[in-house]
Amino acid sequence: MPDRRKHRGAHPDDEHLFDERHHQALRIAVAEFSRLLTRGYAGNSALKLVGDRHNLTARQRTAVMRSACADQSLERREAAKISLEGCTGKRIAIDGYNLLITIESALSGGVILTGRDGCYRDLASVHGTYRKVEETVPALTLIVRHLTDAGLTELDWLLDRPVSNSWRLKALIQETLASSPLRCNVDLVDNPDTVLAASGSPVVTSDSWILDRCGAWIDLAANIIDRHIPSAWKLDLS
Repeated sequence: MPDRRKHRGAHPDDEHLFDERHHQALRIAVAEFSRLLTRGYAGNSALKLVGDRHNLTARQRTAVMRSACADQSLERREAAKISLEGCTGKRIAIDGYNLLITIESALSGGVILTGRDGCYRDLASVHGTYRKVEETVPALTLIVRHLTDAGLTELDWLLDRPVSNSWRLKALIQETLASSPLRCNVDLVDNPDTVLAASGSPVVTSDSWILDRCGAWIDLAANIIDRHIPSAWKLDLS
């Protein structure tokens, strides 16, 4: 069945699943899952243990998984995090889908999670195909404006080549940047995660795998949402 979504917003069940009455249980679940990860438990089995204990749905478990991290990861991420202002004059590398979908979600009323590491993450996902939504162009415009205002001049925007329509998104990004002073390479690569993890540039991402391996990183999504999207539905599970 074709994907006919026009927005990247909340799932129909989110209003109930992430209602205030569930917040305490979700925060406890994040703390417990993080504790198990710190002790070396396998992620899948630890998440099942915590999820079953608190009777969480699959979507709530995804929120817990995306918000938690081991103490070792937390320490590393905090040490490597830098501000966007500290990148003036530097080239940065952007995890393209990761950033764009989070901003699209915030603009369209989707849940934005604050994880234990302070990162903002969404609950949307791309399953092999990226579909442009009504928030795509406004999200790209916000990103470009924010980077320009911060004094950035050069960036590499990486997109997953295997994801369908990546070439269309590349063209749209280039079109959005056409009137901007930013110098940007938009590259389609087979595995952006490994490229970003090995990058010598500061990396824009909230992807846990990359954060545990890259050098300096920036939580650009949080910067943009806090400054430009005051109506965003933010849920702090930190």
